[in-house]
Amino acid sequence: MSKGKSGAPEQLTDRLFATERNPEDFRFDASVARVFPDMIRRSVPGYTTIIPMIEVITEQYVQPGSHCYDLGCSLGASTLAMRHGIPHRDCNLVGVDNSSAMIERCEHYIALDDHELPVTLRCEDILETELSRASVTTLNFTLQFVPPEQRLALLTRIAKATLPGGVLILSEKIRFESETEQDIQTRLHHEFKRANGYSDLEISQKRAAIEKVLIPETLAAHRDRLIQAGFDQVLVWYQCFNFVSILALKNR
Repeated sequence: MSKGKSGAPEQLTDRLFATERNPEDFRFDASVARVFPDMIRRSVPGYTTIIPMIEVITEQYVQPGSHCYDLGCSLGASTLAMRHGIPHRDCNLVGVDNSSAMIERCEHYIALDDHELPVTLRCEDILETELSRASVTTLNFTLQFVPPEQRLALLTRIAKATLPGGVLILSEKIRFESETEQDIQTRLHHEFKRANGYSDLEISQKRAAIEKVLIPETLAAHRDRLIQAGFDQVLVWYQCFNFVSILALKNR
């Protein structure tokens, strides 16, 4: 793995879809890991706001002696935000991702961070990872890649593992019940990408690659399932175009 002058893994500009390529499903492989910070910043409106707010939310809900999880941690942006929001040295912070390329790079970013709280990284499927005594769990643009028929089981496991007073931070791309609103929000999202330097070819090819693996749902579907899973309150704390971040609270 090549590194920059700071010792961090080298971050490249996202040009993965800049030339004509054979259609294939999107995968979080080494090529994506190398460009991921640039890709997500230029593709997800509000991402640079959501990450620091995860630190703020974590600080509000973390409990002494509890576990905190970043499920689908990728390169660790949410993990580091949670780490800096945890004032209790007896907390256990765990980042989980099934991509070895992501975990390898995440290890370097965690090592370069100057916070004292240890971080445990697991390269495993979030559908199988062990969860217990959680006060803050983050699914930051992760659930949308889980097969829809497996989402309720995952959220139920998270809810059961969450302590009273704990929270799940769930960030997702959503779709809209109104076709008119869907068209407007999609167009605005594409304009956001163009404003960040993506060409029409890149937008089109990325959309084709990801449409079978990223399955968005309506906000109502997310609310209903979170309540069914065992959370007591569900509220949207952030939205930009067709991207939202939700708080699911466990009161008892």
